[in-house]
Amino acid sequence: MPLHLHESHDPRAFNAAVAALPLSNPLQGWGYGEARRVLGQQPRRFLIRNDQGSTVGALQLLRKPLVPGVSVLYAPRGPALESLDLLPDLAAPLRTLARRTDAYLKVEPPKPVEVGRPDDLITEDFEADQATIPESIGPFRRSQTEQPEHTILADLSLSEDDMFAGLHKMARRNVRTADRMGVEAGRDDDFEAFWEIFSATNERAQLGSFPRAYYEALRDAGNQFGGETYTVLSRHEGKALAGGFFLGLGDTTAYLYGGSIRDERPPTTGDKRKDAKAPDAFYWNAMLDAKEHGYGTFDFWGVPRRLDESKHSFGVFKMKLKFSTHRVWFPAYDLRLSPLAQPLVKALRVRKDLLNKRTRGTTDDIL
Repeated sequence: MPLHLHESHDPRAFNAAVAALPLSNPLQGWGYGEARRVLGQQPRRFLIRNDQGSTVGALQLLRKPLVPGVSVLYAPRGPALESLDLLPDLAAPLRTLARRTDAYLKVEPPKPVEVGRPDDLITEDFEADQATIPESIGPFRRSQTEQPEHTILADLSLSEDDMFAGLHKMARRNVRTADRMGVEAGRDDDFEAFWEIFSATNERAQLGSFPRAYYEALRDAGNQFGGETYTVLSRHEGKALAGGFFLGLGDTTAYLYGGSIRDERPPTTGDKRKDAKAPDAFYWNAMLDAKEHGYGTFDFWGVPRRLDESKHSFGVFKMKLKFSTHRVWFPAYDLRLSPLAQPLVKALRVRKDLLNKRTRGTTDDIL
């Protein structure tokens, strides 16, 4: 089926198209692309139409310079599409966008691949998962993702009672404990409190982060043209102890950044301050808030590809798994545009391994 790319310069119309498509993600929203300008990346947006003039997709494409004279094109969790069957037909019009400096084009189709493992089990079945993921979609070849490839989703269309009943028993207990201890969690515009939590978590887990200006740009740009950015904080006795930054568009909200800190304040009574279970209150109330604001899907945004109990990421995985056991994959695919593509991908992997080794003492990725 011939497909045609029509460049869009109307932020609200573009976001409306992204939000309406069945395969979609907030990272395809206009604001996310605007924020990436802070990192030196240049966005372009296109509506995808068929020969009849019907809009069957939308694409936000970032050009990312790597070194002088070499760049790549990247569709973060995109393109948004009516059907994944359309992706092979996009190869030809996408090639027309490439410059001589573009080595390859990476897409991350927002169609989850189900893993099919039993619910409520922390099991490692990586090879079985990989067998369910296609190695190619037309001329697009499986590659490494930029966004977390393995994640957990929660269905917000259920009633609140059914959602709570679906939590792990430990989560239900901790949420009740937090409530008894007076923990308050919900939308909170205190960006400084979020930043304190986020920075402390990154330092503790050696995660790394972008410059603060990027997150501020995303906060502002993502909250326009029908998209939404917001922070949820969990407070005990006024102190923010857990929180996260969310980006929402259409049916989905994504928990992109966040963390938690210990409560180091002196206890009000007794010899030791009790654990108020603020992270559990954060997750549960973030889900309730998303449901209240009309979202149907809550994306926890990243759990480890391979489970390793010795890593910080395993603890994060266990926490998220208490709130939903729906584990899925979002694989990436590359369209090669230059003979440089394959050696460049290998070189980038080597560079990432060296960076991991220098910062955390291991070549393994965080997720």
